[in-house]
Amino acid sequence: MKLFEYRGKELFDKYGISVPKGRLVKNEKDFSGLNFPFVLKAQVPIGGRGKAGGIKSAENLKDAKENFSQIMGMDIKGYKVRKVLAEEKVNIRKELYLSITLDRSKRMSLIMASGEGGMDIESVPDEKIFKEWVNPLIGIQSFHIRGIVSKLGLEKEEGKEVAKVISKIYKLFREYDCELVEINPLIIKKDGGVMALDSKVNINDDAMYRHTDIEPEVVELTPLEKDAKEKGIAFIQLEGNIGVIANGAGLTMATLDALTHYEGKGGVFLDLGGTDDPEKVKQAFELMKKAKPKVIFLNLFGGITRCDSVAKGVKAVITKEGIDCPVITRIKGCNEEQAKDILKDAGLITGTTLQDAAQKSSDLAR
Repeated sequence: MKLFEYRGKELFDKYGISVPKGRLVKNEKDFSGLNFPFVLKAQVPIGGRGKAGGIKSAENLKDAKENFSQIMGMDIKGYKVRKVLAEEKVNIRKELYLSITLDRSKRMSLIMASGEGGMDIESVPDEKIFKEWVNPLIGIQSFHIRGIVSKLGLEKEEGKEVAKVISKIYKLFREYDCELVEINPLIIKKDGGVMALDSKVNINDDAMYRHTDIEPEVVELTPLEKDAKEKGIAFIQLEGNIGVIANGAGLTMATLDALTHYEGKGGVFLDLGGTDDPEKVKQAFELMKKAKPKVIFLNLFGGITRCDSVAKGVKAVITKEGIDCPVITRIKGCNEEQAKDILKDAGLITGTTLQDAAQKSSDLAR
């Protein structure tokens, strides 16, 4: 479960991590008692709020009223803003990035930090991201923390404060069964001290029964998600610009990993599961068209699924309605040669391997 920013900060405060003073505001009357200047922040379970206009500062009551009315109810990547956080404006001297997540390949927790805070971690060069893996049987040790802090170029007292935050978020990460705890940015204030200016906390859904103090957020589905749910299609909206259609959760995740390897960003992805019903494939492709990606990547493995049946569904949509973006296909398995002929006839680009198709998709999306 993805916690809204304000809920994540409540947990930070519980673990002794400093956060800006603030509260949820539901109407203009709630501004009473807040000290100007402050920042109004849309609460939605997705990134990119600032670029979408969901974060605005208020220098006075007039600003606050105008900006609140603009943010409340706005649509951010398909999510309606129903909650707004107002919090004090802080003087920033330096911004850092800090997170703990799961590295499933190594079966360990991964601490990541960077002196390039305040921007998407995907945009930070690898050499500026510092990593430490923590064996869960041993837990976090002082050498893990020293290894991270020593690379951030901090003054002695700043390093001590950041070290305390690393220790605290690891404790939070373990005790709340988290898949991710991220602070971006973790700031060094001009007047000294370290503070979490934002929060991103994801808790494993299967562990929620252990955390009765966390109330699940009621998140409205986007129109496309509602449409997909009604059709019984597994559909997820991410922030990238490459639409992915694959069959099976494992293949879908491998496809997203391959795109990331070639610096592509997966956006909407649809999991066809084991179906080869041309009508179901047609519905999936129509949903993908509505999402308007720059590129569509169809990656299909035909075990039980017949590749030619899927290809017929894809061709039916393109022949009838057309397509306004490139479509890259990679087909392997049952009746793959027939499927490739059908897709080529529809004017689609075919890749010989997953890597080849992922690279073509990434290049075209850029």
